[in-house]
Amino acid sequence: MPDKKKIEGELRRERVLYKAKNGYELISADEEKDVEQISAQYKAFLNNGKTERECVDLAVRMAEGLSFKPFTRGSALKAGDAIYSVNRGKYVILTRIGREPLSAGLNVIASHIDVPRIDLKTNPLYEDSKLAYFKTHYYGGIRKHQWPAIPLELRGVVAKKDGTVLRIDVGSRPEDPVLMITDLLPHLAADQAKKVLSEAFTGEDLNVLLGSRPAAGDEGEERVKLAVMELLHGRYGVTERDFASAELSLVPAFPARDVGLDSSMIGGYGHDDRVCGFTSLRAILDAPAPARTALCVLADKEEIGSEGVSGMKSFFFDTFVGDLCAAQGGSLNECYENSCCLSADVTVAFDPNFPEVSDKRNNAHLNYGLGITKYTGTRGKGGSSDASAELVARIRRVFDEGGVLWQMGPLGKVDQGGGGTVAMYMANRNIDTIDAGVPVLSMHSPFEVVGKLDTYMAYKGFKAFYASKP
Repeated sequence: MPDKKKIEGELRRERVLYKAKNGYELISADEEKDVEQISAQYKAFLNNGKTERECVDLAVRMAEGLSFKPFTRGSALKAGDAIYSVNRGKYVILTRIGREPLSAGLNVIASHIDVPRIDLKTNPLYEDSKLAYFKTHYYGGIRKHQWPAIPLELRGVVAKKDGTVLRIDVGSRPEDPVLMITDLLPHLAADQAKKVLSEAFTGEDLNVLLGSRPAAGDEGEERVKLAVMELLHGRYGVTERDFASAELSLVPAFPARDVGLDSSMIGGYGHDDRVCGFTSLRAILDAPAPARTALCVLADKEEIGSEGVSGMKSFFFDTFVGDLCAAQGGSLNECYENSCCLSADVTVAFDPNFPEVSDKRNNAHLNYGLGITKYTGTRGKGGSSDASAELVARIRRVFDEGGVLWQMGPLGKVDQGGGGTVAMYMANRNIDTIDAGVPVLSMHSPFEVVGKLDTYMAYKGFKAFYASKP
């Protein structure tokens, strides 16, 4: 016979207390298949989108395959229209026009598709001791010691004076060579080992090894540099002067892989924030025509403060939404004040190897669901939009009604550090905004880790949000 007293005690606790559970204990076998399907699609997206330009190209191809059309300023809009607009090849907004007027507000999910990396300087090529190198300048918050002694690809574009733009890709094909930054052998690292980590590896030390074979049939100086430049010229038609108008980056030369003996996690480069970019993109592509107009924003430059013409601070978003409002004869200000935005950015997953930097009771945990972050920022919530209680309640309702597993997850202990997202830039537009994203281990490293279930719940949650009403 069941213990009646014990059952009553459990029911009493369930009424008022909350106990988090690993999501795999809560989903069905059929939903586990959905988890694997979304995860496989995401790994393919990561492998083929290692720069923001490549991510935009992928997003456009996926959207056009589902009848999305490029938006033309001044064109008429009707409910059910699926449109997109690209900003300078590095920022895209995809939109499903809703049945309600734009004055009723938008459901916006804003992610960023730029990630920490190593960029080339504008005059990068040099030779030293019969070895050829690139000089670099890192982009975003990398930990410099993690980048030497791993295989790297060279990805990006070179813009020629005649207007042509050449795509550069060295290292992604199996037959390609890879590049690397050398590291110091432990036998000679006694002095280096005495330094603090931030001084042991400096930005100016991140020089990329390119070649060691001198150009044949030449008796001049820097023959290894000449040979490397001739290889690039033969393959792509670029000259050394063309580096001045290039956007070239070094990114890890390894694919996304399942992690763990149980394959419950995904390891790869760029989870921050392409895991949210992909899931918000996939969600709007799969979403039915919504009541409120839905926008998926994939922006650039978040890792360096959302600055510049392709960042979230630029007027591209305002111009695009303003054009939509003009097509309906509505007010941009009224649209914004009735809108709601998920700033879809990753959060930190609790790591038991480093418990001292996290609050175990409050931080998100891997595969416990999509993480909601009420506030980001640094000490004293500096740089945070700090979502209202009413907005958090609305998002809880949307996710619960959509069968989405979610958890709350701030960014580490108070005064430990912190970080920011695009949330405050959307909130500054008078749009109710809250952060929601996938928990990550080893964030900003060349090989980050996310949970498959969390990735799926991001997709499911974002899809539910696009369809939601206030």
